[in-house]
Amino acid sequence: MHDNDTEDPPRGAPAPSARPSPKKAHRPSAWADRHPWLWRIGLGLLVLIGLVLGSIVLYRFVNPPITSVMIIEKLRGETLKQRWVPFDKISPDMRLAVIASEDGNFCQHQGVDWAAVREVIEAAKNLEPARGASTIPMQVAKNLYLWEFRSYLRKALEVPLAYAIVSIWPKERVLEVYLNIAQFGPGLFGVEAASRKYFQKPASALTQREAVLLAATLPKPKVRNPARPGRTHRVVARAVQRRLPYVAKRADCIVNR
Repeated sequence: MHDNDTEDPPRGAPAPSARPSPKKAHRPSAWADRHPWLWRIGLGLLVLIGLVLGSIVLYRFVNPPITSVMIIEKLRGETLKQRWVPFDKISPDMRLAVIASEDGNFCQHQGVDWAAVREVIEAAKNLEPARGASTIPMQVAKNLYLWEFRSYLRKALEVPLAYAIVSIWPKERVLEVYLNIAQFGPGLFGVEAASRKYFQKPASALTQREAVLLAATLPKPKVRNPARPGRTHRVVARAVQRRLPYVAKRADCIVNR
């Protein structure tokens, strides 16, 4: 017997392979290989959506430290002025006035007032002037996450954000956040800072007339001054005041809270 001889494998047995074949590394799909930039954009959007939804849940309990609109104002060189105040320290007249001014169906809708949207569309078809259809939840979404200038893209983004906010926050919290982040003048945010600047008193002490003048400032906060209202400002304020009794009957979600 030769020392170098090796034993032959049994007849019919498969020949041993030289070495095991390595496992194929996991690779993205062929679509991802062909469109890597779309894959990255999609992944980035999913991460962004997750962060936004997470912040909405957080802001249900924690006051937002800053908003996108505040950041824009700061970049413009404005000095930011804001003082957060809890819901029960805001005058009931101010709560009603802002609903009468900005969102008469606040307690009835779930984030978007589609009846108001249809009115705006019909008015546009007839070339008639119409009030905006933005609800308070939509304005909270805009102030927190979006930008000031109007665009169809911004409106499209406001809708799902408003639905998400209302599904997670009670209406009382929605109004509390709005009144604390809404803009009342250049660099001036929140009803407490506005009340002290224009009327030298806290938001809890606002009279109905002062509340109406502040609410009428919201559509154009950089040109209207509630301490020295112009003619148009006074007309808008009177219209808001006339709506107060009607709104009070429909504001069960925030009255007597």
